[in-house]
Amino acid sequence: MAEDRKQLVVVGGGPGGYGAAFMAADLGLQVTLVDPEENPGGVCLYRGCIPTKALLHAAAVLGEVRRGAQWGLKTGKVHVELKELRRWKDEVVAGLTGGMGQLARRRKIEHVRGRARFLDPHTVEVEGNGSKARKLPFEQAVLATGARPGGLPSVSYDSPRVMDSAAALRLEELPERLLVVGGGYIGLELATVYATLGSKVTIVEMLPRILAGTDEDLVKVYLKEAGELFDSIRLSTTAELDVREDGVQAALKPEAGEPEEARFDRVLLAVGRKPVTGDLGLESTAVELDERGFVKVDEQRRTAEASIFAVGDVTGNPLFAHKATHEGRVAAEAAAGRKTAYEPRGVPAVEYIDPEIAWCGLNELQAAEQGLTVEVARFPWAASGRCLTLGRRNGLTKLLLEPGSGRVLGVGIVGPSAGELISEGMLAVEMGAVASDLALTIHPHPTLSETLMEAAEVFEGTATSIYRPRPEGGQRERGSKEEP
Repeated sequence: MAEDRKQLVVVGGGPGGYGAAFMAADLGLQVTLVDPEENPGGVCLYRGCIPTKALLHAAAVLGEVRRGAQWGLKTGKVHVELKELRRWKDEVVAGLTGGMGQLARRRKIEHVRGRARFLDPHTVEVEGNGSKARKLPFEQAVLATGARPGGLPSVSYDSPRVMDSAAALRLEELPERLLVVGGGYIGLELATVYATLGSKVTIVEMLPRILAGTDEDLVKVYLKEAGELFDSIRLSTTAELDVREDGVQAALKPEAGEPEEARFDRVLLAVGRKPVTGDLGLESTAVELDERGFVKVDEQRRTAEASIFAVGDVTGNPLFAHKATHEGRVAAEAAAGRKTAYEPRGVPAVEYIDPEIAWCGLNELQAAEQGLTVEVARFPWAASGRCLTLGRRNGLTKLLLEPGSGRVLGVGIVGPSAGELISEGMLAVEMGAVASDLALTIHPHPTLSETLMEAAEVFEGTATSIYRPRPEGGQRERGSKEEP
């Protein structure tokens, strides 16, 4: 016999799913969350953001210890105990996912473990975890199944020598030589972990630059700091792999030049992510997919099937947890009958490499693609007292500003803690702040955060820590808020 109809069924327990479920419950809806894991968390908490950042923090501490030798802090060789590092990382994950389970229970959210498949626009069937298949009729549903690692057609993940991001995070061993295929943020973050812990890492990227979509001046600063961390970075290069029991034989083929043979102990494939939309029964609904397989949604995150919303990675770029959570909250509000829309002026992006790169709003690549004219104000961290006290010399904060009004259209930062600093830039973009708003906001000294103020002062022609010629006609009017 079919069960009573649920008010809202959320399929997927990641940041988009639990974000939607928690908000809907807070708004008074009866919520059922379907996910195979014991607690909510999804890829982000179990096999993505959180374990990656835990290992990156360990790598950063190790990097600081090694840099300390330059300041007279001699420690000798540091031994990496993988078993203890794995234990600590797993404890972080268990603590957070367990906390999510408690939050779900306190909100009286029904958690059904298993995998859901749509039978029609108002019913899912849940199977898995050793229990009998169960039908869940619903009034509305939120699809939040996320994305999975991509791969190469000629390479199977069956061999333990071939890793995706989840396998790499298990940190089963430190291979002496590791090949990372893909120069995006996932590949670089995991390459940073393994290289810092002791592996000789080679990165292969088929495009002519790493971190495609990131402004070149930010990437240059990163490479200046991190270039020596890796054995090599091969650009405009593809890899033909022969995976054997005793290793991975790779033919590295540059766009120009002769192929090079190299041998590695393991290979990490970090070549993008694909939406999890297969075997969901979406063909039994009116839900539509785009040409890349992502679910099409409107400004409320509603699909072409009026009873079904979709949020997070399954809806397309950018594939960020914070974007998914925000979308989940919008979908929950819409499901509860509230007037709402997903309309941010930007989604902040952070690449947790060392040094970190972060940006929000418009960047220079996008401005060029859209044919937009912008003014760019840059403040180099070599003039930051706080940066120098951290033993660093390279970093950059830049503002993209609307000509005339000085309205902040975008912010880019590269340097230690860039990810912590970008939120001020995101707030400026969202609120339509102008450069003088940042310049006139007193920032504590010495801090890295004051580089945002000083970048604004560069634009104003009043920078203290560096010299820049004043704008034509003298100093800009302080506090001017000319409308665009």
